[in-house]
Amino acid sequence: MTLGFSTLGCAGEPLDAVLDLARRHDIAGLELRAADDEFTHVGLTASERRDLRQRIEHAGLEILAINSYVHLCGVEEQPLDAHLELAADLGARGVRVFLRDDQSAARPDGPTPGEFRAMDRVARAPKDVSVLLETHDTHSSGQAIAAFCRLLDAEVPGHSARGIWDAAHTWRTGESPAESLDLLRPWLEFVQIKDSDSRQDFKPVPIGTGDYPIDRLLQALGDSDYPLSLEWERKWHPHLPPLSEALAATRTWLTTAQQ
Repeated sequence: MTLGFSTLGCAGEPLDAVLDLARRHDIAGLELRAADDEFTHVGLTASERRDLRQRIEHAGLEILAINSYVHLCGVEEQPLDAHLELAADLGARGVRVFLRDDQSAARPDGPTPGEFRAMDRVARAPKDVSVLLETHDTHSSGQAIAAFCRLLDAEVPGHSARGIWDAAHTWRTGESPAESLDLLRPWLEFVQIKDSDSRQDFKPVPIGTGDYPIDRLLQALGDSDYPLSLEWERKWHPHLPPLSEALAATRTWLTTAQQ
């Protein structure tokens, strides 16, 4: 299995530092956080985009996702097209989005108004770059994302949506890794990993110190080739160790679980 990481773990760091981290820890893929205070954002010029893509490709890295903060179910207009264009220019697999449906409980027997908006946005999206739906917030479970993807399959044939499995979020909803994988497999693009402590309301903790069942995740994945990506949330939890330490610990965590 290849290992990647999200630049959420080193927010604000320049590209040189990110490439150095990747080189030192034998990283294959990157999730690039897209924000005004990062080196990746929708305001980059054509020249800046070409340079960024060339430097990442020259380092032998793949861009797994441009991590946007688009809320696909949102009432207000969302900058999805601008992020998809950025992803295409950088050669990324797709754009990470959240569904984040404020009306998720309004119609438990069928699609909500927010999900209809999300379907319309996916339908209008270009097909050459994926819309990557993360298991997050109102759609944290594999069951919720799978239900939405089945709806897309039926109503928007040939759509570009795929799934990002944040394995800690689905576990928090009560799904086992095997259950989540079975639900998400038809649309799955890659898997985000991190550790958490279920005794502290699933608080993020240093890798290997929580109780996330990484051994069960790896057993479920078997010999599949889905990339694993460390989502180190140091931007939101500054008490966590630096990303460099987390990457080294992640290698140990994965190796120990596979023995």
